[in-house]
Amino acid sequence: MFNKILIANRGEVALRVIRAARELGIRTVAAYSEADRGAPHTREADEAVCIGPPPPAKSYLSIPRIIATAEITDADAIHPGYGFLAENPHFAEICEACRVTFIGPSPRTIVMMGNKATARRTMLEAGVPVVPGSKGVIKTVEEATSLAEDIGYPVMVKAVAGGGGRGMRIAHTPTALLAAFTTAQTEAESAFGDGSVYLEKYIVKPRHVEIQIVGDRHGNVVHLGERDCSIQRRHQKLLEESPSPAVDSDLRRRMGDAAVAAAQAALYHSAGTVEFLLDSSGDFYFMEMNTRIQVEHPVTEMLTGTDLVLEQIRIASGEKLSWTQEEITFSGHVIECRINAEDPLRNFAPNPGTISDYKAPSGDGVRVDTYAEPGAKVSPYYDSLVAKLIVKGADRADCIARTRAALGELVIDGIQTTIPFHQALLDHPRFQAGDYDTGFLEEEKII
Repeated sequence: MFNKILIANRGEVALRVIRAARELGIRTVAAYSEADRGAPHTREADEAVCIGPPPPAKSYLSIPRIIATAEITDADAIHPGYGFLAENPHFAEICEACRVTFIGPSPRTIVMMGNKATARRTMLEAGVPVVPGSKGVIKTVEEATSLAEDIGYPVMVKAVAGGGGRGMRIAHTPTALLAAFTTAQTEAESAFGDGSVYLEKYIVKPRHVEIQIVGDRHGNVVHLGERDCSIQRRHQKLLEESPSPAVDSDLRRRMGDAAVAAAQAALYHSAGTVEFLLDSSGDFYFMEMNTRIQVEHPVTEMLTGTDLVLEQIRIASGEKLSWTQEEITFSGHVIECRINAEDPLRNFAPNPGTISDYKAPSGDGVRVDTYAEPGAKVSPYYDSLVAKLIVKGADRADCIARTRAALGELVIDGIQTTIPFHQALLDHPRFQAGDYDTGFLEEEKII
């Protein structure tokens, strides 16, 4: 087992890693930017080292500074959290070269799954269902138009690199495809330095359902059920729940088997997520694989009684999985609300500032992962996520009621947050009925 882990991240995920490491008796180092001086994770870690000014490129994204910090503190492993360098294969390679364990999958796997065209081809070879589309990169609009005629409109042009909704455009006609192709290429080149795109059938009114998988370095892979992440705006998740209202035990088994096959094809070890589109007829299609721990991992932890971050660390140290597939059980229903520093009444405009007061809700089945405290600063340099409220109930109706009550107790003053949005969402008849898809927030006025 490791002696010391450097955490190359910030906020609530840094605190989450510190808690898991402490349980394993491992010391931690918080690498922080000047904007995070005195932040909770810097106080909770055993050591804290400033790695640069606030801009991410000069701190949390600076590989030389992070590696140097690991060397001077004698850290023998690095946990990247999510975001920043978590899915950067070059960073994983540098860690390997410097004999510092990267707590995550291999550089080869990150490359394979990070390139959407390669990932798609890998899934096809593994027998995992994929959305009809191109077998690889589409180089010309003429090629795209010809394929679109074969698979039928609407189609989606997607960037090979990146994510978060950038480099993605939907086209319903050949004329629209011309504009979509050019725009997606330009946006992808600007955002990711790679203008390569591919084409696939656009699934109308899908649900976004992901399967949590965990694999070790000995060839063992298990899945831990699904999370429904369909409540999104501009492809950014706002609320997740499990079980999905659209998934029964048979579909869960089939999706789980497909996710395990996907992980095995990618030679995957560590915690990861296989994301699927689920259509109204119950057919599902591989979308992408996230080669890191997810923001919404607490949903699965609450549902299954596992600790995914602790398991990541154990696997990275060379240990075998703690459980077999048969030993994983599901109980109750779990909802996670992402509490962002955004004003939902102003089109979710970011609202950085200083938190003047904070009070966490209490009660059975209530968990809050956060860095919030009175005086904590929400920086404009980083993601707007402030807290994650995770609530477990006996069933979905009970979970919704408990989540509503917990939101009423949660106090984060001094900044605008998405708490009012979540309260309105939980009261919406369609959400309460489980009748939603990825276009739900575009169709319904929530707040």
